[in-house]
Amino acid sequence: MQAIRLARQRVALRPLTTAAHASVSPTAAPSQSAIPLSNVEAQWERMSKSDQALVHRQLEELQRKDWRQLSIDEKKAAYYVAFGPHGPRAPVSPPGQGLKVVFATSGLIGVAAMIYFTIRSFAPPPPKTLNREWEEASNERAREAKLNPITGISSEGYSGKGFVTHK
Repeated sequence: MQAIRLARQRVALRPLTTAAHASVSPTAAPSQSAIPLSNVEAQWERMSKSDQALVHRQLEELQRKDWRQLSIDEKKAAYYVAFGPHGPRAPVSPPGQGLKVVFATSGLIGVAAMIYFTIRSFAPPPPKTLNREWEEASNERAREAKLNPITGISSEGYSGKGFVTHK
């Protein structure tokens, strides 16, 4: 932490002002920077770290003043530096990435469906015990054998489906 403080002190301060700010505040120093605050959003990514630190400190000084005296460009620059899409708030994926993900997911689901139906077409027919008649016969056999007489199919007043699972 001490090294960062020492590094900050070595960087020469250049006041960054816009024409609007210079006209509002007569005590402001003349602009010595090639980076006006009105264009911070466009140049932020190309600035060196020292220039970014200078702009950040300049904006901190401007924000200590009355906000009503700040120009619109200075307010926009302060907002961009504080909350802009740079550093940890930079977008994780590039624009158009969501569409690629949707198409890739749809393609994979389509391939999986094709594999499923291909395997299904080579499968043998279902066994004879998987039809409605067999299940109804299983219900009758369970009633005859008095299977589960307390709460099941052989109990009094039973109204469930029993073994029937097909419609």
